[in-house]
Amino acid sequence: MRIGIDARELCGRATGVGRYLDGLLAQWSASERARRHEFVLYTPSPSPAPLDGRRFASRVVPGPPGTLWEQLRVPRAAAGDHLDVWFAPGYTAPLAIGVPTVVAVHDLSFVAHPEWFRLREGIRRRWLTRAAASRAAAIVTISEFSKSELMERLHVPAERIHVIPPGIGPAGSATPQAPASSLRVLYVGSIFNRRHVTDLIRAFAPIARRHPDASLDIVGDNRTHPYEDLASTIAGEELQTQVRLRSYVGDDDLRGLYASARAFAFLSEYEGLGLTPLEALAAGVPPVLLDTPVARETCGDAALFVRASDLPATTAALDTLLFDDAVRRRILAAAPAALARYDWARAADATLAVLESCAA
Repeated sequence: MRIGIDARELCGRATGVGRYLDGLLAQWSASERARRHEFVLYTPSPSPAPLDGRRFASRVVPGPPGTLWEQLRVPRAAAGDHLDVWFAPGYTAPLAIGVPTVVAVHDLSFVAHPEWFRLREGIRRRWLTRAAASRAAAIVTISEFSKSELMERLHVPAERIHVIPPGIGPAGSATPQAPASSLRVLYVGSIFNRRHVTDLIRAFAPIARRHPDASLDIVGDNRTHPYEDLASTIAGEELQTQVRLRSYVGDDDLRGLYASARAFAFLSEYEGLGLTPLEALAAGVPPVLLDTPVARETCGDAALFVRASDLPATTAALDTLLFDDAVRRRILAAAPAALARYDWARAADATLAVLESCAA
């Protein structure tokens, strides 16, 4: 079987969908089951992924990796490759690819909350995702919450949806817990309005004033709409020496940040899953999360939960994670049960089974 894959997210800075696909490919490269198949990766530039070229053929399709690339250039390039099935790991797929498609839809934030997106971007995402979902032989998603969203908002029949939780990425590998003297809080993830990073900064401010050695690291590209000026918020709270903003760090640096953090914060009101809190737990860092159904599904008892926009409660939760050893032990004791569902080998095998069934 020849499996075509939209691999554009592997190029450049791999985040989100790119890390998801990288996790699957790493397992398929080592899997005996996957050795029966050939994979063809379509990218706009040479992929940096270290894969065996005999089993993972590369097709460079030049051009900006947007909608025209996906819908026009890729189908033309794939026409002579004799594919049996197409895997789209990031919400949309070429509508004229000519073979069965399997689409991974991680969340429906752009449908549930169109106000969070620029007008043209929201319309594009909604139309293409609806069209891809309606044509797909199967849809892979990452949580029961996202499955319910697909059924309710896109009217996808339950039997076409496969819930396959991903594994934990490289940053979640075993690392020593931060020393008790550490007062570092960490946030990792693209910065959207729904993740309330501005509230996190303001909730951290009282702790920073009481503890001059406390710090907050924020790692993620600012994609807010309407735009939130985080640097101005930091300056307004006089936290320039204690809060550091970085749009991106590599895996090695990210491991170091997890290893030195004492608490993790992810105040998101809408996610398909929320992977970075799991990475934090795997690194021995307890998280504080907004109390949402998907956060409860993901982390269970292995987190502290607060209501949206409740800054005093968020400050208290951060303070607890930094200083209350009994609560920290309770949360980290619950982490193995929460993390047991997230395994790349299992995710890759289940995803490959879906691809096989659709090609057949």
